[in-house]
Amino acid sequence: MSDSVHGKRMRIPRSRRLTWDLLHFNRQIPLCAHDRKMDLSVVASSRQRCTVRISWPALFVKAYAQVAAEIPELRQTWYRWPWSHLYQHHSSTSAMTVHRVVRDQPWLFWGLIAEPEHLSLKQLQQQIDNFRDGPAKTVFRQQWQLSGLPTMLRRLVWWWNLNMATAGRARRIGTFFLSTLSGRGVEIQLPPSVHTGCLTYGPLDAANCCRVTLAYDHRIMDGVLIADALQKLEHRLNHECAAELDQMADQ
Repeated sequence: MSDSVHGKRMRIPRSRRLTWDLLHFNRQIPLCAHDRKMDLSVVASSRQRCTVRISWPALFVKAYAQVAAEIPELRQTWYRWPWSHLYQHHSSTSAMTVHRVVRDQPWLFWGLIAEPEHLSLKQLQQQIDNFRDGPAKTVFRQQWQLSGLPTMLRRLVWWWNLNMATAGRARRIGTFFLSTLSGRGVEIQLPPSVHTGCLTYGPLDAANCCRVTLAYDHRIMDGVLIADALQKLEHRLNHECAAELDQMADQ
C-alpha cells in the first residue's frame, strides 16, 4: 500500500529539537502567571514622535531589566543540585524568542542580550534587528550546534546549564524571558520557559492599553512581589523609556 493510505513515520526535524528540549525542562518549574492591564499611552506617544524606529520588545526588555535591578528576586535562579539553593545574578540577561525560517523550516531561537538595563534603546534595537535579519547560523551559532547533537547529549547540556552553571547559566540561557505575538494581534497566555521571570504582552488597543503578563518561579517569590514588579514596569515604560524616546526625538 502507498504512503498516502497508511501515512509515514518521520524523524523529528532539527528545527523542532530545541523547542522540544525547552518543553521537557519547563515541566520541572512551578510557574505561576499574573497579568496587569497597562496604560502605555505616554510611551506610545513618545514612540510615535521618535524618528528612530524602536520596537516594543526593546522597550519592554529595557524596562524589565531596570525593574530587576531594583528587585533582586527577579535576578535569582533556583538550583536543585547538589542541594536546593538560590543563586543571585549580578545583572540581568534577557532571552528573547526569535522566529526564523532556515532551509524552509520554521525555527525558534533565543536572542540573548547581556545587561540591557545599561544599554540605550538604540543599542537594544540594533541587537534585536540582528537577531531578526542576521545569518541565523552565525547569530545563533551555539544553539544551531546544540540542535545537531543527539537527544541525550542535548539534554545533558541543558541539565548542566540549568542545575550546575551559575554565571554561565545567565550567559547561555538568560535570567528572564520575553515572548510575544502582539504584532500578529495575539495574546500568549503562558509562554513555556525555564526562567525565573517570563514576560509577555498583547497588542495595544485604541486607548494604547494592553495586557502584560509575568510568569514567575513560585519557589522564589510570591504574587505580591509580582504585582509590584508589574506596577514598576508600567512606570518605567511611561517615564524612563518615554523620556529616552523624547530625547532621541529632540536630537
